[in-house]
Amino acid sequence: MRINTNDKTLKNNYIQTYQFLIDEYELVKSRKHPTFKFVKDFYKSHGTCAQNFLKYYARYKQTRDIKDLLPGKRGPKYLTRRTPKEIEELVLLEREKGCNKFEINSILRPTLKDRTPSPSGVYQILKRYGKNRLIKPMVEEKRRIIKEKAGELAHIDCYHLSKDMIANDKNRYYLVSVIDSSTRIAWAEVVEDIKAISVMFTTLRCLNHITEKFSIKFSEVLTDNGPEFGPRESSQKNHHPFERMLIELGIKHRYIKPYRPQTNGKVERFWRTLNEDLIEGTYFESIDHFKEELFKYILYYNKLRPHQGLEGQIPEQVAIHQRNM
Repeated sequence: MRINTNDKTLKNNYIQTYQFLIDEYELVKSRKHPTFKFVKDFYKSHGTCAQNFLKYYARYKQTRDIKDLLPGKRGPKYLTRRTPKEIEELVLLEREKGCNKFEINSILRPTLKDRTPSPSGVYQILKRYGKNRLIKPMVEEKRRIIKEKAGELAHIDCYHLSKDMIANDKNRYYLVSVIDSSTRIAWAEVVEDIKAISVMFTTLRCLNHITEKFSIKFSEVLTDNGPEFGPRESSQKNHHPFERMLIELGIKHRYIKPYRPQTNGKVERFWRTLNEDLIEGTYFESIDHFKEELFKYILYYNKLRPHQGLEGQIPEQVAIHQRNM
C-alpha cells in the first residue's frame, strides 16, 4: 500500500495553478492578454473571485516566495493574539488592589501605551485567572489604599430639592455638595439655580469650608457630564466658569462615564443619607430655616455621626488621624 504522508502533489498543484493565474493576471492588467480585456472576464473564466485571488497575489508580490501561494492555516494564532505574560501579571497585580477593569486600563496606559489591554481585554484576563469577581480581601485593600490619601479626590454633584418642602415658597432650590473620597468629609450649600457660574461659586465656598475647617486640599475632582460642570466642546474649556475655577486652583477635573452615576457613588450615597436624616418628611418655615438646619446637620455629619463606609469611624476623626500619620 502506498504511503502518501509526504506526497507534495497537492502543494505543487496549488503553486503551479497560482503561478499560471498570476502570469495571466499581469498580462490582463498590462492590456497585453490576447483573450481577456477586463479583469472580471479573467476571474469568471478561471472560476475564481477577486477576494481570493488578490489575497494570494498581494502576499506573493510582497515576498516573491512561492510558499506564500499555499493556503494558510485557518483560525487565530494563539501565541500572537494572547496578551503577553508580563502584561497579564501587571493586570493581576492591580486587581489585587481592588481596581476594576476601567481603573486598570487607566493605570497601565501611561506605562504600556499602545500595548495596554482595553477594558474588555482586561476583563478577559481576569476571567482567565478567575479574578473577574471581587473578593472581600480585594475590597478591603481598595478601601485601605483610598483611606491613606485624604484630598486625593473630591466627588461633586448637584441635587434637586422638592418644591413643597419650604412653606409658602414655590421657587426651585438646589444643593451643591463636595465630599472627600477618603475621609467622607462633606459640605453642601443651597443654590437657586444650577447655571455654571452659580455652581462655580457655590463649589468654591464648599471647597473653602473643607479646607478651613478640616485642612483638606483637593488635587482632583470628579463630576458628571452636566453643562454646569463643563462645556460640550473641549475647545471651550478655558472659558467655562467651573473649569476655569479648577484651572486657577490647580485641580484636575475628571468626569464619570456617561450613564454611569454609580461612578460618583459616594456623593450619591450622601444625598440619600441627607434625605433620610434631614429632608424626608420635614417641613421648613423658610429657605433660611432650611439653610440653618443644613449647616447644623453638616457639622453633625462630619464631627459626630459614625460612618458605615469608614467601619463606624467619624469622618473628622479619620481626617485628623491621616494628618498625624
